[in-house]
Amino acid sequence: MPLDSLNSLFIEELKDIYNAEKQIVTALPKMAKAASSPDLAQAFTNHLEESKGHVARLEQIFQSLALPARGKKCKGMEGLLEEGKEILEEKSDGDESVLDAALISAAQRVEHYEMAAYGCLRSYAELLGHNDIVRLLEQTLQEEEAADDTLTELADGGINEAALAAGQTSEQ
Repeated sequence: MPLDSLNSLFIEELKDIYNAEKQIVTALPKMAKAASSPDLAQAFTNHLEESKGHVARLEQIFQSLALPARGKKCKGMEGLLEEGKEILEEKSDGDESVLDAALISAAQRVEHYEMAAYGCLRSYAELLGHNDIVRLLEQTLQEEEAADDTLTELADGGINEAALAAGQTSEQ
């Protein structure tokens, strides 16, 4: 579809984030399984359920626009998730807290991508007069921001310090 109007851009971006969310739904269980921190694993599991809700909300948006719920390959998310996969594959004899810190970093890059996408979509929906869609996108944006905040709290609440300590003991 040519990007010849804000509406066509809006639809293309909806397709992109729809595919991104579906990729995330596939990746989160692997991240939860790899996390050694029970709190981090729970955060990934909780966000998996939210992400399934995001997919459903996007399907509701497509329906309200009388469009099929179809995504287009989100290469940005694919790249971010590939980096996360590399972290899991590089899992070595290192301390589990270092892997947890790396998982948080990878997950926060994903969250920031989503926050940018949903923020733009919400703005487009406002300009296009899609008030019901604005509310749905705002709800998802708030959940993405809350997930990012949770990851920051986990990192600052001990995981990063544990990773630092692990590095100091291995260097001695």
